[in-house]
Amino acid sequence: MAKPSTGSAVAQALSNSVSAHPRLDALIASAKALTPLSTALVFPGNEASLLAAIAAAEQGIIKFTCFGDQAAIGRMQAESGRSALFDAKLKIIDTGSNPNEAANVAVKACANGEFAALMKGSLHTDELMAAVVAREGGLRSSQRMSHCFVFDVPRYHKLLAITDAVVNIAPDLKTKAAATFSSVSLMRKLGVDRPKVAVVSAVETPNNEIPATLDALALSKMGRSGAFGNALVEGPFGFDNAMSAEAAAIKGIVSEVAGDPDVIVVPDLNSGNILYKSLVYMAGAECAGVVLGAKVPIILTSRADSGYARLASCALASVVRDLGATAAAGSAET
Repeated sequence: MAKPSTGSAVAQALSNSVSAHPRLDALIASAKALTPLSTALVFPGNEASLLAAIAAAEQGIIKFTCFGDQAAIGRMQAESGRSALFDAKLKIIDTGSNPNEAANVAVKACANGEFAALMKGSLHTDELMAAVVAREGGLRSSQRMSHCFVFDVPRYHKLLAITDAVVNIAPDLKTKAAATFSSVSLMRKLGVDRPKVAVVSAVETPNNEIPATLDALALSKMGRSGAFGNALVEGPFGFDNAMSAEAAAIKGIVSEVAGDPDVIVVPDLNSGNILYKSLVYMAGAECAGVVLGAKVPIILTSRADSGYARLASCALASVVRDLGATAAAGSAET
């Protein structure tokens, strides 16, 4: 029996996900109505990363150029069974077999205005982000960079953003404030006029022994002062009373955010990453993710992400394509 191609697996993943995640379906549909996002695809060293970009391009969401090993990319393209359509269209800038070189060249191309987005291929996240944050790369803005996931969780009634589960390992208050600002700006871009933000910790009571609760309290005060614009920021919450109004009421918490957040701000990367994977693997969620705060959006998918999640991430970057400059300007004003 012939082994099914990776392309077939990606197509099957998309097919399986359409009916289960209507909010991300709507995001993808909105991106299709926009001009395709000019994207630098960095080191697509496996079929999944290449075919995800091809799938997004086929749907008119992005147009992309590969930065990587031309010979290896050509072989994957031919073996994928998708080469007929893209033989004449697939653009490759040959940077050899070193992923760091591919990242450096692609980042500089984005900084020079040649592309409107940067997309991770199969290289490690730290390899790509090292090039992104390097001063000589030219992609840094006045805004601190942070990552934001947008989830379609079947048991939740709307899109839910989580920040930061990917980039900032142990964020201080200033970094959490930047992540909150960026995620709120993203949700406004997605049509939420007054995003509700729950800053979560292990407990909902400020405790000097748990610094995350003090950061949550500080972010809540910043929200009341207008630092995040038209947004309702509350915390600290335990995750239970952030997501359940009933749990909040049992604990005597009176809150407009409880049971209805648009954004969850997590204490650190460890807790955020565990929450992200729990939602995907245990709650049947799908997500789109993007790095904000650079001069262009960065599509930063995991090697284990589904084809649907990769497509949705391209769509998210397309919808928020100008958010980096907007967020940086807004942050400078606050």
